[in-house]
Amino acid sequence: MNTTPVLPSGASYSDAARDHLWMHFTRHSTFEDAASGGLAQSVPIITRGKGHLIYDDKGREYIDGLAGLFVVQVGHGREELAQAAAAQARELAFFPLWSYAHPRAIELADRIAANTPGDLNRVFFTTGGGEAVETAWKLAKQYFKLTGKPTKHKVISRAISYHGTPQGALAITGIPGARAPFEPLVPGAFKVPNTNQYRAPEHLRDDPEAFGLWAADRIAEAIEFEGPDTVAAVFLEPVQNSGGCFPPPPGYFQRVREICDQYDVLLVSDEVICAFGRIGGMFACEDFGYIPDIITCAKGLTSGYSPIGAMIASDRLFEPFKKGMNYFPHGYTFGGHPVSAAVAMANLDIFEREGLNQHVRDNAPVFKSTLETLLDLPIVGDVRGAGYFYGIELVKDKTTRETFNDDEAERLLRGFLSKALFDAGLYCRADDRGDPVVQLAPPLTIGPAEFTDITGRLRSVLVEAQKVL
Repeated sequence: MNTTPVLPSGASYSDAARDHLWMHFTRHSTFEDAASGGLAQSVPIITRGKGHLIYDDKGREYIDGLAGLFVVQVGHGREELAQAAAAQARELAFFPLWSYAHPRAIELADRIAANTPGDLNRVFFTTGGGEAVETAWKLAKQYFKLTGKPTKHKVISRAISYHGTPQGALAITGIPGARAPFEPLVPGAFKVPNTNQYRAPEHLRDDPEAFGLWAADRIAEAIEFEGPDTVAAVFLEPVQNSGGCFPPPPGYFQRVREICDQYDVLLVSDEVICAFGRIGGMFACEDFGYIPDIITCAKGLTSGYSPIGAMIASDRLFEPFKKGMNYFPHGYTFGGHPVSAAVAMANLDIFEREGLNQHVRDNAPVFKSTLETLLDLPIVGDVRGAGYFYGIELVKDKTTRETFNDDEAERLLRGFLSKALFDAGLYCRADDRGDPVVQLAPPLTIGPAEFTDITGRLRSVLVEAQKVL
């Protein structure tokens, strides 16, 4: 059934989107009028969702293989989350946390602190992940100023990592193409190798533990090179997103923790994607056995039903702010918004009631093994990830691991795969920030039947992709 809506002006939603909506990370030339000389596409318009499925304005059904954007942990269409938002809006629609508090923010901070490892008990709310990362860097700088080490301001992160779009968070981001249009960025951010085992130095490819120690020691090397008295923090995702889901090798985070302790550098676990069940635990640092000094999170905290983010700091980092006239001169109008906090509480209720964390732990090996059946295809070089978060790296030559050049990747990903996957009823990400990959991060509610369905759709499209190339 075609349910394409029409605006009061008489324009279709697709035309109005093309003419007035500035979409994020989008090549708008794709949607320009065919009369201008291109092969224009209409803007895909998603109108509703239910469980792990989404529907467009023409009534077509798709598997949401990316949980929106690594967000919709509990699935679409949860009535109780909508009701929680409505009830809170009726009671108190808005109040800031600037020297005041409201019940929902207090309750949520208390609940988050009960689930964090170690002494990470102080919750600073933002409205999203990039803001949480920005907040963490600012806190690290001010903390060292207040504790007599004012030259410690630099940060270290990994190649091809993504940490957000604000100027500070973008400086921490390790994707050259994302940074270049906005340079010069905030100074003081430096990069080290990531944990892509598939692309590890050849002598380390078959020894994950040795590779993990090698990669971790590059952080120590960078701290020594910059000077330990100048480095404030190391920002790492538990499973790195950009580049296609790089899990940490055995021992990696344990060695990083040792390095940070040795040089008095803060370890920031950027869990904007990985927290709230994506890897299994509420916080992925626990899945991998390390305790950071700061956790940044967002996305899955409300399953996307209302925007919120948070920086969670240890009691040690909060200590200087309890004294005299010290305070953290930083905040956001909508940080800890009452409606978002209420939705987050209801979302966490669903996690507990339905046992979603254990559901992910139980089913993640099945998900991975199902996806690994794609390794028989010549174009599939690697399947990697953890929990409900996987990347499938595509290669030109499986034996040599040769990747595609820029023109080939453009033709493969944007010229064919993105549209073909969507036409096959699967919404996911075909990306080349790094080597070409297909990424999957579905709602945490799905199981083996959906894994098989997703893999079957991927197979049919990837077989066709080989012909295109």
